[in-house]
Amino acid sequence: MSTNGFTVESHFVGKEATRKIYERLLKTSRKFGSVVEDPKKTSIHLNNKTAFAGIATRKSAIILTIKNDRRLSSPRIHKSEQTSASRFHHEVRLSSPADVDAELTRWLKAAYELSA
Repeated sequence: MSTNGFTVESHFVGKEATRKIYERLLKTSRKFGSVVEDPKKTSIHLNNKTAFAGIATRKSAIILTIKNDRRLSSPRIHKSEQTSASRFHHEVRLSSPADVDAELTRWLKAAYELSA
């Protein structure tokens, strides 16, 4: 799928090590329902009705931004930003498909439900 000339594939050129992490994120997210991949210039958005996660690819990791209605507290979250009165964006660095674990799945599910 291409949006404005950007493709999911273009985000993984020279970053093949992170592709398996992305595939695991996508597979996990699709357990909640329909997910649309929306490639942008610097990231890939995963959308339900609106974006619930953003994925920035790096050579050896993925920076995952997850939407939530509250501040999450975890040593895994390396950046949190309050974007409105009831919205927060949390960044998590994923360096292995195993990082897509039960805790991360709960966060993704909550974000998915917020974007319904």
